[in-house]
Order: sequence, then structure tokens, then C-alpha cells
Amino acid sequence: MIHYRSRPLNTPGLRPVGILLRVGVMRLLDRYLLKELLTALACCLGGFLIFWITFDLFSDLDEFQKAQMSLGQVAHYYLLRLPELLSVVLPVSLLLAMLYALAQHTRHHELTAIRSAGVGVWRMLTPHLLVGVVCSLVLFGANEIEFAEGMTASKQQFTSRVRSGHSGEMKNLNFANARDGRVWHIGRFVPSLREVHEVDVKWNMGAGGSRHLTASYGVWKTNAWVFTNVNEFLYQSSADVIAEPRSSMELRVPELTETPDQILAVMKVAGLTGDQAAKNAQLSLREIANYRRFFPELRAGERALLDTQWHARLASPWTCLVVVLVAIPFAAASGRRNVFVGVASSIFVVFGYFIFMRFGLALGTSGVISPPAAAWSPNLVFGLLGAVFTHKLR
Repeated sequence: MIHYRSRPLNTPGLRPVGILLRVGVMRLLDRYLLKELLTALACCLGGFLIFWITFDLFSDLDEFQKAQMSLGQVAHYYLLRLPELLSVVLPVSLLLAMLYALAQHTRHHELTAIRSAGVGVWRMLTPHLLVGVVCSLVLFGANEIEFAEGMTASKQQFTSRVRSGHSGEMKNLNFANARDGRVWHIGRFVPSLREVHEVDVKWNMGAGGSRHLTASYGVWKTNAWVFTNVNEFLYQSSADVIAEPRSSMELRVPELTETPDQILAVMKVAGLTGDQAAKNAQLSLREIANYRRFFPELRAGERALLDTQWHARLASPWTCLVVVLVAIPFAAASGRRNVFVGVASSIFVVFGYFIFMRFGLALGTSGVISPPAAAWSPNLVFGLLGAVFTHKLR
């Protein structure tokens, strides 16, 4: 009879084999944990979206019918609302998915078995942390997307757009470019078509002269405004009262560098109130940058509002990662404690986190604290607390 003597995998000859086996086991483990989490996340996210759209559709079905909106237009409306909805639904769905997946692992002692095999806490929970990072990046991208017809948060605005046949039409706008000294008055502005109607523009030309242009129609194409039915008035000095008009059927004016997107951004910022800004991030980074381009010198209140919105736009998507860090120590803790106690505790902590975020935005918008502290403090405080408790897991 032949006897074989086994050797441990950490001996010099078999060490590469042990490393390969460990890598293969960790890959299987990562796939298993990731599958359980993503399955729960898909169910939670899909359920929330279906519930919200169904409830919203039945509550406003009459309004959609009065506007004679087709099924495609209704679907387009909810597509425009999707980034706004995801900013609330995605963190909550991720929290519930984390709690469910980790509670199931804890109930079946799977996490204890993994730790007993010599796997560290942070390595074991790497798939969950990666999902939190990816969800944060997805949320940031969704908030910064600018749809072709513009994003709207009002059913009344959307239905009026459908009735009129124009997308995002705005009327009687006064737009000032403080940087270049130009003042616009626009009778009707259609951002999606990049058109202006009944436009009146005045600006200084240097050496005391000025220029005044009126047109019945204008369109932005090939990086310049092209106006139709134009009347021009050139003033050589501020003392000129009357100037001979120059008329033309079509005129290209490359001096007017304000794009439709920039005008729309300035109008949106100008219409934003402090109460709206204190609730959540209402402006995209591009809109804030466009406003600052035309108004480099801001009042203290405007600067506090815009800086808070800027940092809030950067900080708010990382709510997903903070939610993951908060959920882990409550749902993955071992011992005799009831799993539902940990689930309820984590939900209570995340609820306090959301309140802290709103409170910080209110203080930053009012100028009580600095905008970076207002936007980032909730993430740092709750994220560090979650990381500390996760590190102490047994």
C-alpha cells in the first residue's frame, strides 16, 4: 500500500497554488455577495419607481387627458423627472437592499464563516462598498444630464408645453450680462429650438459709444446669433439722443456671445429662492458656472447661495456611499442581538442623516456657516461614524 503525505499550501513549493486557490475563492465570494445585493437593490428600486409612477399617474391623469398627451409624451415626462426622483429613491433603495442582504447573510451565519476563514471585514465588504461608489457616480451623472428639451419639475409647465407645441417656452425675459455690459429683453424664448422672438439688445462699444438692436426673430446657429427683420441704432457717444436706424432682413452678430444654454441658466438661477435652495441641490454645476461667467461680482447672499449649491451638487451623490457605511455595522453585526433591531436602528440613523443634510444646506444658504462645511459635514460625520463602527465589527 502506498501512503501519501499531504503538505500545507503555504510551503514554498505549493505557495503559488495556495494563492491561486485563495484568489479563486475570493472571486466566487465577491460574485455571490454582489449578486445578493444587486438582486435586492433591483427589487427595491423597481418597486419604488413603479409605486411612485403609478401613484403620480392616477393622481394627475385628468391633467394629462386635458392636455391631450399621448402615451409617449407621458413616458417622456416621467423620463425627465427620473433624475430628480433617483436623488431620493436610489439612496433609500440601496439602504433597504443593504439591510436585507446583510441580514440574510447574518441570519445564516455566512459572514461569521467568511471571517473565520481569515477574511478581513473590509475585504469581505468590498463588493458592497463598490456598489455604493458606483451608485454615487450614477447619481451624479443623472443629476448633471441636460435633456434635449430641458428638465422640468412641474406638470403645469410640461402640459402647457404640450398644448402650445413648444418645449420649455419662456416669455418676457430680462437678461443682463454684467461682465460685457449687455442687456437683453426677450419677448419669447424657446431654449430647445435655440430661438428668441421680439428681442431687444443694448450694449456699450467703448469710447462712449453704444449699440441698440431690435429684431422680430433670432436663432443661435454656427456659434453666433442670426437675427431677422433687424433695426440697428449706433450711438457715437452717450450724448447722442437720436440715431439713424439701419435696417436689414438678416444679420449675423458674433459679438453677442451669450448662448441659449447660458441665458437659460441665468434665468433659472435668478428665479431660485432661498427656501428652494435650502431643500436640496437645485442647480447643475454648468448652470452655476454660466451664471458666474456673467456675474463675477456677487452680493454676499448670492455668493453664499451659489457656493452652497455648488458644493451640495458635488456632495449629495455620495449619499449612496454614506448609506452603505451606515448600514454595514447595524446589519452585519454578529451575536445574539435581534436582526430587526439593527435594521430599525440603521433606518433611524439614516433618517437623522437626511435631516442633518437639509439643516446644513439651510445654514449654508443663509450664510451662517461656510458652504463647504454645510454641504460636506453630514457626509464626513456619518461616513466616519459608519467606518469606525464597521472597523470594530467582530
